[in-house]
Amino acid sequence: MAEMTGEAVRVAEQLRNAFTGEPWHGYPILTLTKNIPVELAAAKMVPGAHSIWEIVLHIDIYVRAAIDAIAGTPIPRMWGTEVDWPSPAQFQQELWRKDLLAAMRNAEALAVAVESMPDAKLAETVPGRTYDFYYLLHGIIQHSLYHAGQIALLTSAGKTVNPD
Repeated sequence: MAEMTGEAVRVAEQLRNAFTGEPWHGYPILTLTKNIPVELAAAKMVPGAHSIWEIVLHIDIYVRAAIDAIAGTPIPRMWGTEVDWPSPAQFQQELWRKDLLAAMRNAEALAVAVESMPDAKLAETVPGRTYDFYYLLHGIIQHSLYHAGQIALLTSAGKTVNPD
């Protein structure tokens, strides 16, 4: 177990803040998404843009890749492939909630994995990449919050759209 004041613990705290905690910038991803109905989550409000649901699935793909990398699995090439932006199979409220909760559970699993590793691992090269875990994990946080901003904008836009 990493020291309770170690860098890995601080990175894990930032992961938690981004997804479920109290981030400096505003709302965490869970707060932004937890009350979104399936109709809004699945809506493609901007031509050529992704839905909120697709954004959540996209964030989760990278979180799961980081979990696997910590366990030693090389991160595959995802950017620019169909794996990068999965789409929900069906648009049902229960499936939206299931995917959202899975993303939050995976984010917590990543935080647990990070805080459990020794700080020295942060300087190790990520399997399948040329950069270290420190760079990967801060990138996961930055990437997730970038998309959280998109979710906030799409949610706001969706509330002003009259479906009639």
